[in-house]
Amino acid sequence: MGNKRNLILLSMIGATASPALAQNWDWSGGRRGQPAIRLVGAGVPALYPELRASNRGRAFVLRNFDRNRDGRIQPIEAREANRAFEILADGRRDRFDWEARDRGAVVVVREGPGPWDRARMRGYGFRQTPRGATMTLAEEVLFATDSAVLRPGAIARLEPLADYLRATPGVRVAIDGHTDSRGTDAHNNALSLRRADAVRAAFDQMGVTSARFSTKGFGERQPVATNATAEGMRRNRRVEITLLGRRAAEFDGR
Repeated sequence: MGNKRNLILLSMIGATASPALAQNWDWSGGRRGQPAIRLVGAGVPALYPELRASNRGRAFVLRNFDRNRDGRIQPIEAREANRAFEILADGRRDRFDWEARDRGAVVVVREGPGPWDRARMRGYGFRQTPRGATMTLAEEVLFATDSAVLRPGAIARLEPLADYLRATPGVRVAIDGHTDSRGTDAHNNALSLRRADAVRAAFDQMGVTSARFSTKGFGERQPVATNATAEGMRRNRRVEITLLGRRAAEFDGR
């Protein structure tokens, strides 16, 4: 075949690995019996305590976020480490199971940029909004209730859009998380942002540059239906993805 279609291979080894970030993280450092790891650099104080306090956490930071391999953690590297850990821990940083990471792994394999599929993009049901072409993904497609960990099938659901974004590098994307009215404002705001960040991270790991994305969590502040019924609450629990400045009609043609 002339153009190689993008290949995403998710390989699960064991049952404990989470596809929240489809990233081939290096979990191998800081295990029991291995030498203690010390972090230095201006970014270290900004790291979450759970990353600074354990040898596994320090190894995770050093092996995955020391981008220039100088042995020092800079503030931008600390922010990247915190964001990744927040998503991986699904908001439960103090209960993160480092040992479970030794029992499972998620691997992503990519081949070539590949073309985008208009028919599959049409299936997202883009609608025109003032900001651009907007699609909605319901909670049950992406997440379990009250979780920001992507379901196993979520990556496949996002793949057509990832194909399009790789093929059209000038498009910028807004990802907005929304919840229903259950829970406190603080909880809903945090959950909706973690979900938006989890979707952004999935695109990042599918080869779409993360700098193209903006993420926001709106909590319950922008409902599309009443929160007085179960169906209305279901519709309000969603992630909206907007291709900024694009026309929804672009994806209507055959």
